[in-house]
Amino acid sequence: MAERMLQFTHLSQHQPDKRTVAERRADFDEIYRSFDPSRASEQASRCSQCGVPFCSVHCPLSNNIPDWLKLSAEGRLEEAYEVSSATNNFPEICGRICPQDRLCEGNCVIERGFESVTIGAVERFITDNAFVEGWVRPVQVTHEREQSVGIIGAGPGGLAAAEQLRKLGYQVHVYDRYDRVGGLMIYGIPGFKLEKTIVQRRHALLEQGGIQFHLGRSVADLDSDETVAFATLRERHDALLIATGVYKSRDIGGPGAGLAGIVKAIDYLTASNRSSLGDRVPEIESGLLDASGKNVVVIGGGDTAMDCVRTAVRQGAASVKCLYRRDRANMPGSLREVANAEDEGVEFVWLAAPEAFVGDNGVSAVRAVRMKLGLPDTSGRQSVDPVAGSGFVLPADLVIKALGFDPEELPTLWGEDGLEVSRWGTLRVGRTSFMTSLPGVFAAGDIVRGASLVVWAIRDGRDAAASIDRWLREEAGEHRQPMMAAE
Repeated sequence: MAERMLQFTHLSQHQPDKRTVAERRADFDEIYRSFDPSRASEQASRCSQCGVPFCSVHCPLSNNIPDWLKLSAEGRLEEAYEVSSATNNFPEICGRICPQDRLCEGNCVIERGFESVTIGAVERFITDNAFVEGWVRPVQVTHEREQSVGIIGAGPGGLAAAEQLRKLGYQVHVYDRYDRVGGLMIYGIPGFKLEKTIVQRRHALLEQGGIQFHLGRSVADLDSDETVAFATLRERHDALLIATGVYKSRDIGGPGAGLAGIVKAIDYLTASNRSSLGDRVPEIESGLLDASGKNVVVIGGGDTAMDCVRTAVRQGAASVKCLYRRDRANMPGSLREVANAEDEGVEFVWLAAPEAFVGDNGVSAVRAVRMKLGLPDTSGRQSVDPVAGSGFVLPADLVIKALGFDPEELPTLWGEDGLEVSRWGTLRVGRTSFMTSLPGVFAAGDIVRGASLVVWAIRDGRDAAASIDRWLREEAGEHRQPMMAAE
């Protein structure tokens, strides 16, 4: 190890090369080029193999990061993939979209003075290489169980749970209202961060492993040609997992808030992603959700806002501004994404919030006010207050609201009053059981914890699968077997 590791003392951190700004602005392809094996090995060798790996501690999946870095540095890439995939169902996706600067890399012990190990890019390389080499294979079930599990939602949490349960031999059926598998990974996250073929490749593997998908089927209170009743799913399956995510966009009021040209981020991103996938999208064709030639103002400071501003650039906007009421240091989005957006021509208007929207037939401007940071509130975050007399106007032909998401009212939508929710509208579950107030009905991911990261959804899906397995075995009168195959 002494020869191969601890190279951070003389090797500098290096992320994969980016395509030029001109190239990036012209398409929706991923902006980072791939590592070649020698560069990946070199960057992996910077790991200090510390006794307490804070990178793993701060990873929601507790990935064995130092282990697969060491194996990568030694050129043992198949073993590195086995270690990486042992704790993460989709490492090639997390390597692309996780905010490593806030999680593993941001807590690397060599960060001070030497810059952190390049963890995310090496993680992506390991699995991309494994696909090329044929090391990534579908689940092979050795013992088919009679029990079936229905999963509502084909996003990261639902897919992770589906794979874990299939490894244990359960018959797994996944239901989703969209026509493609992936949830926000397909329709919410733009291709320049996660190309859709990456998600579709995983979908194909899961199907080959025996997981059955029922797409274009919303869950409702009654059965129809396009819906399946929640009660029907409970009768059809021995257990259910609700992994719908949260899609209800938070709104903003004020004078002019109802003007045409003021749209929700999820509608805007879904339309753009559908267009990139080759679908005919009337809202793009009519210009309603197309930024081409327009002055665009995006309201918000999270990763969804970053996705919106960078999408607008690629659609050919005349100008793109991001309006956020706090400063750069207090924004919730990834600072890497901010830097990428600035490179691509986005202007950030910090410490500013909208007061009103101006226009006749449609929005033409945003009237905003400067903000100042005040004392911390009960959560520890500084309050924000308007600065008197600081109003200003931003031209805007298209305003995109990226203010976060809340859960839909599932008990009402599904006609199931017994499904208990928290005061935030998320589903109530047992602290460790993931079971809702209904026996045999579990929930995981954003619908439980609120809008969060893909990596947390994967973690919750894996943990929920373990709880479902335990419950089904107890119901069948079996002694619980350790989840060696799934963990």
